Amino acid sequence: MFNSRLFSLIRKEFIQIIRDPRTLVLTFAMPVMQLFLLGYAATSDVRNVSLVVFDQDKSPASRALLEAYRTADYFRLDFDVNSEADLRALIDNGSARAGIIIPPGYGDQIGAGRTAHIAFIIDGSDPTVAGTALSAAALIGQTKSTSLTISRLALRGQGSALQPAVEVRTQVWYNPDLVSAYYMIPGLIGQILQTAIIILTATSIVRERERGTIEQLIVTPIRSWELVVGKLTPYVIIAFVDMVEILTAGVLLFKVPINGSLGLLLVLAGLFLVTTLGLGLFISTVANTQQEAMQTAMFPMLPSIFLSGFFFPLAAMPQVLQWLSYAVPLRYFLIIVRGIVLKGVGAESLWQEILALSIFALVIMGGAALRFRKRLD
Repeated sequence: MFNSRLFSLIRKEFIQIIRDPRTLVLTFAMPVMQLFLLGYAATSDVRNVSLVVFDQDKSPASRALLEAYRTADYFRLDFDVNSEADLRALIDNGSARAGIIIPPGYGDQIGAGRTAHIAFIIDGSDPTVAGTALSAAALIGQTKSTSLTISRLALRGQGSALQPAVEVRTQVWYNPDLVSAYYMIPGLIGQILQTAIIILTATSIVRERERGTIEQLIVTPIRSWELVVGKLTPYVIIAFVDMVEILTAGVLLFKVPINGSLGLLLVLAGLFLVTTLGLGLFISTVANTQQEAMQTAMFPMLPSIFLSGFFFPLAAMPQVLQWLSYAVPLRYFLIIVRGIVLKGVGAESLWQEILALSIFALVIMGGAALRFRKRLD
């Protein structure tokens, strides 16, 4: 019967997966490892930049300035030196990433109501750290300067004279603390669904061909489309298990808020899965060995990771690469998953991405299934 044939094939595929420890590790342990690496290590949140201090004034005013930098959470005052040469040596050998030089007479300049100057040196060898340190150093300095100016005017009885013409009150929606893990972990769902499922699907079918068991399946009464469904169904289940695993770990470990509908997310993840399964199925028709299948899988996966917005913003890329990104299904799914998890939006806000994924799913899976059936024939 139809059901017994299909369920027997699905059961057989699950048994093969369970008996292969490498597949089990790839299936369930790799998502957790990537979650830890990308959640904790691949972060753009720059904090506790090591700072070396050369305070030539040693006054209450200079100590107040250093305290402003210490309490801002961006800098860690690790070193206190007595010369510029020592300051340079610590930055040169990488022990410190920034340095502050407070000249003699700084406190006297502040007390006299004059403009005092300090030097802030930043190691620019790492642009990410340097950019954040530069912005934080300027902002902390401006805040301290404004505070001192207000104090001076208050002492003169002119506290009301300093009224800004324009006051900008900023609001950050969806991720108020700008935690990079909130952005990275939802994107990891798409990356895992693509990478793991393409490789698992392609290698599982090629493994049958290597062992000669694909011919045994062909001569059985099972139809070609039943073979496709039976081979792919276990990996659909595995993909959803991985997805729930990542979401659960993200909420428990990184406190990632899920603001939208989990049901909608699962449905659209299933739509994206059709494209990844189609790619795996197509690769299985091209490759003859498992090693060849894994190498072939790198061709669609690597460009999609870099051109999908997973690591780098698309708006910062050259126009040609932005155009190429429209041919990457992962681009659309990342917009979907981040929109649902972080913004809590519904299908009405994501209809363009849903339409694009539907077209990709139809074209990729349809073409792969036709080629796979011809290969069987």
